[in-house]
Amino acid sequence: MAAHREAAHRKPRQRLFTGPAARTAATLALAGAATATALEGAAQADPQLTTAQVEAKVDRLYHDAEVATEKYNGAKEQSAASEKSLDALRDEAARRTERLNTARDALGSYATAQYRGAGIDPAVRLALSSDPDEYLERASFEDRAGDRQAGAINGVRRQIGDIARLRARAQDELAVLTSRQAELKKQKDAVRTKLAGARKLLATLTADQRAAYERSADAAHGGSAVRADRSTPRGSVAAPDARAAQAVDFAYGALGKPYVWGATGPSSFDCSGLTQAAWRTAGISLPRTTYTQINAGQRVSRSELAPGDLVFFYPGVTHVGLYIGGGQMIHAPRPGAPVRIAPISEMPFAGATRVA
Repeated sequence: MAAHREAAHRKPRQRLFTGPAARTAATLALAGAATATALEGAAQADPQLTTAQVEAKVDRLYHDAEVATEKYNGAKEQSAASEKSLDALRDEAARRTERLNTARDALGSYATAQYRGAGIDPAVRLALSSDPDEYLERASFEDRAGDRQAGAINGVRRQIGDIARLRARAQDELAVLTSRQAELKKQKDAVRTKLAGARKLLATLTADQRAAYERSADAAHGGSAVRADRSTPRGSVAAPDARAAQAVDFAYGALGKPYVWGATGPSSFDCSGLTQAAWRTAGISLPRTTYTQINAGQRVSRSELAPGDLVFFYPGVTHVGLYIGGGQMIHAPRPGAPVRIAPISEMPFAGATRVA
């Protein structure tokens, strides 16, 4: 019996080193080694990828990051609009509450005066009056004042209802703002994830392979022959009007500035941030995203393009540049590639819009 109890007592200890428990112990033992090897790069994770496959995946991740960037820009714009609307509703509710409190104070003063004079019967007050005509005139005035007070009471009731409706609208707008802020965070995380994935893949290449990829990407986005700084001479095609010329001048002035997702200048830009900033200097307020900017003016065909037109690319309208004539544009291409001149033939053309 004692031996049986002793054996039963030992069984749990034996199970500590078998099954899932053994796997847990092995996991803990290997945790330090896993941490050390996790930083060695993604080459071991995807050893089967060729250099060409890595480059293709990097290109795709950069494109996906730009798609997410435009969604982030849209969510940020909507979030800002909701925040502004919410602030306006709260300010209006505060102003109306102040007016309501003033009206309530006035009613309170009237009620106090009415209470103090309520103990004397109106007939007695008439009898005791030294000037009955004056009393009757005062009584008529008080009747009119009573009517006004009744109107004031109704006004207070209306104000209370209006304030309640304003607060309900503010609550609804707060829910919208919360939803848009969540979408903003989602798209921000998506951009960061895509860019981190691209960096991780590039880290699997040798220094020479990365340099070759950058040269290839440079060529795909216009090549070194058209990568320019702010001293680049203007094109020979004149802008159709003064505003378009001003937008083009701004874009030339932005050459060489870095691409930063979500940026609208003055020191860095993403693609739609650059076109928005360029046209802002010409007094035109463009929406924030590529898929809204394409509807911000008159559509024009590729054969009708003139300097200052917005040119859009990819089926989802996820990239935009500013046309400068001669089949060329100025655009902010992607992370690591500064604002530059490039041919519009380098990407799938999706349409064009004339702003002014």
